[in-house]
Amino acid sequence: MTGHAGSAVKVSVFVGTSLDGFIARVDGALDFLPPGGGEPHGYEEFMATVDALVIGRKTYETVLAFDTWPYGAKPVCVLSTHPLAPAPAGAVIEPMSGPPAEVVSRLAGRGIRHVYVDGGITIQGFLRAGLVQRLVITRVPVLVGSGIPLFGAIPHDIALRHVATRTYASGLVQSEYEVVAQPGRDR
Repeated sequence: MTGHAGSAVKVSVFVGTSLDGFIARVDGALDFLPPGGGEPHGYEEFMATVDALVIGRKTYETVLAFDTWPYGAKPVCVLSTHPLAPAPAGAVIEPMSGPPAEVVSRLAGRGIRHVYVDGGITIQGFLRAGLVQRLVITRVPVLVGSGIPLFGAIPHDIALRHVATRTYASGLVQSEYEVVAQPGRDR
């Protein structure tokens, strides 16, 4: 991974989807996901390893409606060229814009070592840019038919190595992958 901007930064995705691959309904609603994540499935442990988050404006607006801010005092960079709605008390928000490699490079310059990327467009952009190293996808046992897909068009195949698949009593099935070949990376 040498020679790539921001390569000292690990970028991870930890996301829930419907069985048919949607991370939200067309209007951004997450009502098909179990409240509070359902049973414990590694989110707390994952978050303990994260230094900062990068989310899109739509994801930011969705989580603003939650009863509690889900990211605690972790720094959250919100990708937007528009003014943001006010952050809740205790939230550490920074508006940011630019291509994914530039965002990662800026965070690396601040000593950030592990970034959690969330939101459909944001995840897709970071994948297309070849910046994601780890994907943890938790499938919820429901079909919703339409919505915001986790994955979009990519210019090249992205090879993954299966790390583990875990099942939970509630029916959640979680698979973890490492990205082994990414577009845009020198090989």
